[in-house]
Amino acid sequence: MTKDIPPIDNSARQTWLGVLARATRVELEAKLALVRELPAWQQVRAPEVGMLMLRGRVGGTGSPFNLGEASVVRCAVRLADGALGVAYALGRDKRRSELAALFDALLQDPARHDDLQRLLIEPLQTLQAQACERRRREVAPSKVEFFTLVRGDA
Repeated sequence: MTKDIPPIDNSARQTWLGVLARATRVELEAKLALVRELPAWQQVRAPEVGMLMLRGRVGGTGSPFNLGEASVVRCAVRLADGALGVAYALGRDKRRSELAALFDALLQDPARHDDLQRLLIEPLQTLQAQACERRRREVAPSKVEFFTLVRGDA
């Protein structure tokens, strides 16, 4: 039995998908324990490992070039009510991708959305922002400032 799923704000979904993709398996497993009455769900696309090509640009604005390849796992699950959750995550951890897809589907349920946003997404966003700031502070001393001195006419 499926019910009509209300439309989701794409920018909000992009945000939570990004947070879920960066979360660790341990973090997602711990948050799964907070979900009361987990609905029935099934895999639409079992987690599978693939490769993708990473592209870069010198200085962020130069011509694109192939930087290298990275492993990525993708997965799709469907809840009994019809909500489809998807996930792509760097690495080879299939369970992590499956959990991210499950949380994506659960976040689409209006009855669960606010609680999951508060108990799952916001804490993970905070942890990820703190880790990013910590890395930024660690590498700041090694930053090199390039500048050009203009000499007079010689």
